[in-house]
Amino acid sequence: MPEFPAQSHMRWRRLDVPGSEEARAFRTANGWDLSGKLHVNESGVIAQLEYGIHCDGSWRTRSALIVGEASGQPVRFDLAADGGGHWTRDGEPAPEVDGALDVDLGFTPATNTLPIRRLNLAVGASAPVRSAWLRFPELRFEPLEQTYTRESERNYRYRALVDGELFSALLETDDVGRVLRYGDLWAAEG
Repeated sequence: MPEFPAQSHMRWRRLDVPGSEEARAFRTANGWDLSGKLHVNESGVIAQLEYGIHCDGSWRTRSALIVGEASGQPVRFDLAADGGGHWTRDGEPAPEVDGALDVDLGFTPATNTLPIRRLNLAVGASAPVRSAWLRFPELRFEPLEQTYTRESERNYRYRALVDGELFSALLETDDVGRVLRYGDLWAAEG
């Protein structure tokens, strides 16, 4: 996979409900920082959220801060990870997500880039991923078992078992792994 640009900007719009997002990624001295702002109205939840994620040089999540409001209520999740699969939430151990190397924010396609970059799968290869998932619109922090399969140079099949049901989406990416289209949910603009 080609080198990720030192600075990156993405804009997405939701395809199934009202929503949009602006996101940025940039290289730091010891890894990568991703940030974004989102407005969405999903399942009756109107949310304005902002996030900042720091990853090490291998794209493993080391911290994530999510703030904003959903249906008029304040939202704040302060997550930290040691890069070896151990997490805290608001400074307290979060053993329910032990083993996760990636944060998955259920309201953005930006976090799919983390395992895509970290795994660097060959075409035809597949890998399981345990993520620390911030489920949306419920805003619950829980583990999620996922599978990424690189179907072609720029297409990945994403699968996860959610509440006993298989969820599957085609992730169409650019050459460095940024999501351009997430199934019928998100599409890049500009």
